[in-house]
Amino acid sequence: MEIKKVAVIGGGTMGNGIAHVFAMKGFAVYLTEMNEEFFNKAIKTITLNLDRQVKKQVITENDKNETLTRITKVIGIENIPSDTNLIIEAIYENKEAKLNIFKQLEKQINPDCIFASNTSSISITELSAICRADKFIGMHFMNPVPVMKLVEIIRGYSTSDDTYESIKQLTIKLDKEPVEVFDYPGFISNRILMPMINEAIFSLMEGVASKEAIDSVMKLGMAHPMGPLTLADFIGLDVCLAIMNVLYEGFNDPKYRPCPLLKKMVAANKLGRKSGEGFYKY
Repeated sequence: MEIKKVAVIGGGTMGNGIAHVFAMKGFAVYLTEMNEEFFNKAIKTITLNLDRQVKKQVITENDKNETLTRITKVIGIENIPSDTNLIIEAIYENKEAKLNIFKQLEKQINPDCIFASNTSSISITELSAICRADKFIGMHFMNPVPVMKLVEIIRGYSTSDDTYESIKQLTIKLDKEPVEVFDYPGFISNRILMPMINEAIFSLMEGVASKEAIDSVMKLGMAHPMGPLTLADFIGLDVCLAIMNVLYEGFNDPKYRPCPLLKKMVAANKLGRKSGEGFYKY
């Protein structure tokens, strides 16, 4: 099956980036949101990011305009066209919310359509248990999606070879680098990244060093583009906590215990860039 029509559910940080990339590569994109306000916010972000690419001469003004014309507004998942070839769910990290979406889609979308989740840590096998398990896969894009090359492709227990190969080739068409990963909590990227961030927060809580010093050590000593606390603010502390909880519960291993300071900051709504304050103020 040739993939031409792609629905992206959720127009937030990851969803608008995914829609941007697919539309820029010539796909018809159904960007699906809960209401007009959220959709308009997503389109505004996509337009701003396309403007940056024009300014850097990565694309032309005509490329930008054509990209935007390929994105169709869909309000409510019940309005996604039934002949869609691929659906990528990119909502917040909540297993029940994702399951509810796929349960509804199973009833309305043609049986050949591939279902994918952009989840950063939740089990693909569990998400696929209520729908077309052989045509279900993880496509974990990295933030910012238009810039970052990696896509973790996660096989669930029942994901077919045909589904994997279709998504692998699709990823290459997007000028991304597909990396095959099997379904364990956190996959590879977040199983390694999040404990590092969590340990940086423990180091701050225990007074080992200031936040600036912790970030400087990782930037200057390990050549990381940004320090772990700055990165946590960029990702969102609520997202970091959700992933740490998935790791902790999934492995039942105390080494993945979320730092109490992280839990306290999320409770205080100090979520990083998106709330205006996390480890730093924005």
